[in-house]
Amino acid sequence: MNVKRICKIGILSALIALCAWITIPGPVPFTLQTFAVFLAIMLLGWKDGFFAVDVYVVLGVAGLPVFSGFRSGIGVLLGATGGYIVGFLLAPFIMLPFERRGRAARILSAAAALVACYVFGTLWYAFVYMSGGKEFDILSVLLACVVPFIIPDVIKIALSFAVSERLRDKI
Repeated sequence: MNVKRICKIGILSALIALCAWITIPGPVPFTLQTFAVFLAIMLLGWKDGFFAVDVYVVLGVAGLPVFSGFRSGIGVLLGATGGYIVGFLLAPFIMLPFERRGRAARILSAAAALVACYVFGTLWYAFVYMSGGKEFDILSVLLACVVPFIIPDVIKIALSFAVSERLRDKI
């Protein structure tokens, strides 16, 4: 790896952390973390995008407060919503086959990667709740953890695509 490539990965990892701290208020508050994850993958490609997301996750596990709400530690990943963060690591691999295809294919691959994040995160959420002896209702979880985020996440994917298209030749 050359210095330029390492710097790009580091900058995008820092952007993911920064965007995880930015909370947009609403009935269900959300962060800009998803925007930065997809921007990293779209700008850097699947491999370096994976490294950027991986560095972000490793920094959080190591104790740096990079997760939403300035949280950190393995407990965040092992908690009920940690699966959604781990799900970000799947996104580059889902987007890989479409990386060099047309614009529509790249946007659809990001949407498919988002669905994978939702599925992994929701399954993890269910696992954590059921292992704690609590009753689990998939509809309630989807209504709380997925449905309110669909429109904001689709907007974030569109925005990350637009920004990546503008910056792709400049970095």
